[in-house]
Amino acid sequence: MGERIKKAIGVKGDFKTAVLPMMNYSYANIFMGGAGYIISMYFMVFLTDVVNLPLNKAGIIVMIATVWDAVTDPVMGIITDRTRSKYGKHRVHLLLGIPLLVVSYSLLWNAFGVDAASRPGFAMLYFVLVYMLYKTAYTVIAVPHTAMLPELAPEYDLRTQYNSVGYIFNSVGMVPSFLIVVAVLSLFGSNDNLTSGSKTPFLIIGVFLSICYGGATFATFKTIKEADSRSLKPEKLDIKYILNEYRLVFANKSFRQYFFMSVFYQFATGFYANTKVYFIKYLANQYGKYALFNAVAGVAEASAFPLNYALTMKFGKKKCGSIVTPLMIVGLAIGLFIQPDTGNSMSAVWFVLMLLSMILYPFGMSGLGFVTNNIFPDLTDVDEMITGRRREGVISTFNTLIKKSIGGVMAAIVGFTLQSFGLVTGDTVAEYEKATGALFTQSAGAVMGVRLCVAVIPILASLVSLYLLHKFRMTKDDHALIRAVIAEKKENGRIELTQEQTERLETISGKKMSEMWIGKETADI
Repeated sequence: MGERIKKAIGVKGDFKTAVLPMMNYSYANIFMGGAGYIISMYFMVFLTDVVNLPLNKAGIIVMIATVWDAVTDPVMGIITDRTRSKYGKHRVHLLLGIPLLVVSYSLLWNAFGVDAASRPGFAMLYFVLVYMLYKTAYTVIAVPHTAMLPELAPEYDLRTQYNSVGYIFNSVGMVPSFLIVVAVLSLFGSNDNLTSGSKTPFLIIGVFLSICYGGATFATFKTIKEADSRSLKPEKLDIKYILNEYRLVFANKSFRQYFFMSVFYQFATGFYANTKVYFIKYLANQYGKYALFNAVAGVAEASAFPLNYALTMKFGKKKCGSIVTPLMIVGLAIGLFIQPDTGNSMSAVWFVLMLLSMILYPFGMSGLGFVTNNIFPDLTDVDEMITGRRREGVISTFNTLIKKSIGGVMAAIVGFTLQSFGLVTGDTVAEYEKATGALFTQSAGAVMGVRLCVAVIPILASLVSLYLLHKFRMTKDDHALIRAVIAEKKENGRIELTQEQTERLETISGKKMSEMWIGKETADI
């Protein structure tokens, strides 16, 4: 079995030394993939349709917690880069984050019987605090886990293989989590329609999944190895030092190119993810098939992995994005045409179109997602070429600081947009349909707002991201050159380059050779 797994992902070497370390590192992906997947599918609609919070207030909750997450990421990056522990500077934090994860994720889905219709202020305050607590737990685990990768996998292709195994374990977290949610909601009769009576199944889901995610994270802590960091002597820490650290990150041209490409990709996926459930439930009137659509979407995204991996290993880390991502745009465009399913002769047409959209969008989305995950670890080597230091935590958290802040604001924008366009949610719709036996009809403005957020904005953002992908220049050969000159500089104190190599490194970094650590006479920057 081990040899078959090794062959399937194209790893050289024996199973014990080649594949098993990747699997050990990726157990925590079960948590990061599964927990985030369930939140993206159900948390907003849980707040609006189970807790009965207005759309704009639900968006504010997500925004506050996500911005908090963004602010804590750099703090965690600085902490993890300066941690002295026998378990290593990154690994120890996985253990410390597990109790916080189990408690916070359980509370996230427990409203304690509170309904925002009667106690809106308390409900909003509770979920702001609990979601912030969960985001803190996620940061304590995810930041060190991400920062570990460049050290565990220093080679260009090896990082792709680690990320590929991570994708597999993301699916291992996503699919069973989704099946558990569907099973519990079905058991309580809440799978076809969420109402204020759906609080108990969500509590059960939260407690059970939190224990599973804590166990997966512990498995990574227990099985991976990291060097003892008790001899680490960190530099003096002050505000000026911190600001200069992040200034140096953005001075890296390759990082800037990656950053803006991934930000627009985040705009595309974030607007879609925050709107999808309302699109299916209130515009398409197909919420009874929500579980089916998400199952199909999960299979479609997972099925794209072999293609993305093969394209990456053969043609480099950009190719799968440019080939696969256009399918994402086609899937989004379908959302411009789907009409409400009213049980007439067109029902089959709307169902097929929705199903097609649920296949094309996640399949295509995986392309840019695969690119951004695989490119990111290489940026630490460009940074080391410029600064002479390994700063995985700083680079990772600067990246997430901005993007998560944008993501939080984006969630609020979606909530305010749908609210301002007149979308009606929650028990108001359920009570109307129960009393009249007729489908609640959303206004033309509400329909326009949903289409804007689920299709128009994501399409435009995807096109910009694809353009920026085309502009990204670093190749496998470039990365090999960067690693070689760093090693030569460390060994000899100086490097020798051809004019062509010098120009290439200056193009990638955006800095003159004399401004970089590798081009200086000393290691000072």
